[in-house]
Formats: sequence, structure tokens, C-alpha cells
Amino acid sequence: MSFKENLLKKIKVDTLAHTVMHSFGPPDSGLRIDKDAMRSLLEMSPYRHQKERDLDLYVKIENAAQSRILVLDNELPIYRTTIEDVAMRKSPFIKEMVSIRKIVKILNDSDVKISRKEESVKTIQNECIGLLDLSFNESDIAHIAKEGATSLQNGYADGVSESLMLLAELLDFRPPPRAFGMRHCKIFGALSEKKAGESVYGPIVIFSLMDNSLKLINTPISSLDMDKLEFFRQVAQGNEKADIEGKDIFLHLEKLILKKKSEG
Repeated sequence: MSFKENLLKKIKVDTLAHTVMHSFGPPDSGLRIDKDAMRSLLEMSPYRHQKERDLDLYVKIENAAQSRILVLDNELPIYRTTIEDVAMRKSPFIKEMVSIRKIVKILNDSDVKISRKEESVKTIQNECIGLLDLSFNESDIAHIAKEGATSLQNGYADGVSESLMLLAELLDFRPPPRAFGMRHCKIFGALSEKKAGESVYGPIVIFSLMDNSLKLINTPISSLDMDKLEFFRQVAQGNEKADIEGKDIFLHLEKLILKKKSEG
């Protein structure tokens, strides 16, 4: 796959992992995890689905003696053992429950369970990303930037949004905190959290879905600075001039990415 395809896949992996992790409720909440999102994530991983008894297992063979096995249930445990052992512990037959040795295993799986819940999701997320070649050169970034600029010129909002998403991923730009939210806009920026609930956001890229305009504010803005926040809103609404506007923003982001790469 091309670099762009691999980067899009990474973004999808991260989005699915985020969805699953945010579906975990507090203990005893009765909430169930988003199994559809977790299945989609597992389909992109080196784990392979296997049905055993009434269990949905995802198996990654490590050696002849044992495998890593994730059980698709609300706990999402990952075990390092055999499929037969996991099946007996998680869905025992009555005949297995008359054995004291097996009852001990059923009641206590800490000897083979290596993770659960969010930790298991992060493990699968990292293994999915580990399968992707995310190395890139100048031409890869230039291609994405050019596609974005062409989409903007042609009024193709989906193309602009995709290119901005890819470039934002490489710059570690994030969606806006609440104070910077604007309706009908796609917004990305560098985010840092300070004490007392303060967020500092910027540089900020603002793409208006209403008029297909693209703007960039270079100077970071504090969520506690009401004057600068109002300036941000006025820029987003087209009432104030941004530092950079239009297709030049894609070239600017391209340069930032290559500078970041050269600095390691």
C-alpha cells in the first residue's frame, strides 16, 4: 500500500480503538462495549477469529505450545495459553467443573491472563499499527498537500477534509477543545493542556464547510483569553483576516511536516 493508504489505515485504527475504549462504562454500570468497533479493529490485526464453544476468540499463535487469545466479551481479556484452556476457563462443561484442579483454574485465571479492557485495546491498537509502513519522503507529503490544494480549488470539501486530516495526523494536530468549537467547520490544531482547565490551542487550521474557505491562525490562543477567542471566532466567520488563507495553507503544513521530520 502507498504511504497515504497506510496513514489512512492508522487513523482508522486509532478511531476504532478510541471508540471501544470510550464504550467502557464505570464498574457495575451495565454498559456493554462496542463489539462492532472491536471486531473491525481485530480484523485489521494479526489475530484470527475462531469460534470455540460459545466464545468468540481472536487468536495469534506464538509457538507450538501457546497463543495469545483475546475473548470478545465485555472484559476483553487477553490470555497467553492454549485455545482449549481458555475455552475451559471461560465456558466450562459440567464435567469439567467436577475437577478440583479445573475449578481452581476457572475461578482464578491470573496465571494466564495478561491484560483486560483498555490495556487489551491498546495492545491490539499497537499491533495493528505495527503492521503498517508509516515511513515517508518529501514526495509523499507533497502529493497529499497538492491533492488538498486541488480539492480546495475545485470546491471538493471531502478531498480538502481528507488532506487536512492526513497532514494534521503527521503534525499531531488535534480536534478543537470545547472553547474552540465552531459549527460547520473542520478544525485542527496543536493542543496543550495547562493547569486549572486551561487549553492552549494553535496553530489552528479552520476549514469552513459553509463557504469552502480555509484559514490558519499561527499564534496559539489560550481558552481563558476572551479577546483572542473572539478573534478566533471572527476569523472562522470570515470577519477577520487570518495569518494564511486558501491553498497556501497546504504548502505551509507541508513545510512544517518536513521540518518536524528533519528535527527528529
